[in-house]
Amino acid sequence: MNRLKGIGKKAYSVWCTAWFVLPFLTSYPLFRVLIAKPNRLKHAHHLNRLWSKFQLRMYLMPVTVKGLEQLNPNQKYVFAPNHSSYIDIPMILAAVPGFLNFVGKKSLTKVPLWGRIYDALYISVDRDSPISSAKAYIASKQSLEAGRSIVIFPEGKISPESGRKLLPFKDGPFKLAIEKQVPIVPITMPYNHLFLPDVKGKLIIRYHPLEMIIHPPISTEGLTMQDLEFLKNQTFTIIQETLDQKNHEHQHRNLTPAGALSPA
Repeated sequence: MNRLKGIGKKAYSVWCTAWFVLPFLTSYPLFRVLIAKPNRLKHAHHLNRLWSKFQLRMYLMPVTVKGLEQLNPNQKYVFAPNHSSYIDIPMILAAVPGFLNFVGKKSLTKVPLWGRIYDALYISVDRDSPISSAKAYIASKQSLEAGRSIVIFPEGKISPESGRKLLPFKDGPFKLAIEKQVPIVPITMPYNHLFLPDVKGKLIIRYHPLEMIIHPPISTEGLTMQDLEFLKNQTFTIIQETLDQKNHEHQHRNLTPAGALSPA
């Protein structure tokens, strides 16, 4: 039985990897055409969303999204999700509507093929460089001024305890939300680390249902920089308490017997 489970897990990993790579390679020439001119970038983003939705569907696991009804399509937001897996961005792309802008680490621009697309569509930052961080902050402000909501992972990186304990939050997204007087939206993704854990030097994919909770937007109207710590702590508490609750539910629910594709 253990051998059968091992074969099932490897087969599922190959299946998921194929449905990540093949649609991207097929659509890559169109991506290159769309990112060639600024007035086409919105279409490139929509293509990226279609790729994200398609790959998630082909992974054959349930994906539940809660709280979308709380978002106003005419409102700009700063979205602040927890960061636990490389599946986080496709999850957000697939679920959250609008022409989003992501702030991500500079190394994403170095990924073969995909890096060129990320560099054209989104904002990259070297968090060890004050100059790079300042440029990313200015670009984020300009994005909001242009009517494009921003997604910033306030942890800055994936935690060794991802999906369980948050890293301390950076000030950036909260400073941005206050300065531009736009609501900040906490997002909790409690199970992404179970599907695609961040393991150095290894690709591990495990079948697991995914969930996204979009919490009620937190108004920043009338807030000043003196309120930054309060806003940051409020957002941190919302996400951490949800992770605690989901971990408790996950550990104590009556699970069906594990199948060949189930995580160990």
